[in-house]
Amino acid sequence: MKVLVAVKRVIDYNVKIRVKPDHSDVDLTNVKMAMNPFCEIAVEEAVRLKEKGVATEVVAVTIGPKAAQEQLRTALALGADRAIHVDTSAETDERVESLGAAKALAKLVEEEQPGLVILGKQAIDTDNNQTGQMLAALTGLPQGTFASEVAVDGEKVQVTREIDGGLQTIELTLPAIVTTDLRLNEPRYAKLPDIMKAKKKPLDVKSPADLGVEVASKVKLLKVEPPAERQGGVKVGSVDELVDKLKNEAKVL
Repeated sequence: MKVLVAVKRVIDYNVKIRVKPDHSDVDLTNVKMAMNPFCEIAVEEAVRLKEKGVATEVVAVTIGPKAAQEQLRTALALGADRAIHVDTSAETDERVESLGAAKALAKLVEEEQPGLVILGKQAIDTDNNQTGQMLAALTGLPQGTFASEVAVDGEKVQVTREIDGGLQTIELTLPAIVTTDLRLNEPRYAKLPDIMKAKKKPLDVKSPADLGVEVASKVKLLKVEPPAERQGGVKVGSVDELVDKLKNEAKVL
């Protein structure tokens, strides 16, 4: 069984985000970029399925600028067999929105015919949590979102997913789409020999035009504002004063 894993290039989660002085976007100047943490979990799950003998090939995919090949090489070092880069540099300088990414992935699913598609449930830059669901709608494949456990059994896959009331286990018929939650696994670190081997693994570059899709954003970003700075706490002299502040200032009562 072939497993297709989608990954995304985002700002490293350890980096403090800065907004441009004109508030037009997030400042990416000299900022460390990395693979989206949820995507790392998706790659790890695909590699574990291969190690169990369930999957025969792991294909990593990304949609973005040329620099995103760095994250594909990371996926290859973690255990993916080959990679596909949909290079959007010639079409747009803006970030690819969820629907554009889902359309490109749908075409790749049609070409590659994977038995399982694994994505992170969301990216930490936009927090949209949309691409997996849109991909399922475009391809007509069953979906299991927010997966905290994945078990493949023959032509079925059981997905334990987190919901408001606790855990829900659903059974999907393969091929299927799964989006990963943080509790699914803990990603491994790439070893130096694997990083060197990743440089020799195949990486195919396609353009959106090759797939017959358009990825230019239809959404216009108007303004980016940093979150308000947290105010220091105050000491109160009595319970009455505390209740008064909660009621009239914080307005939580």
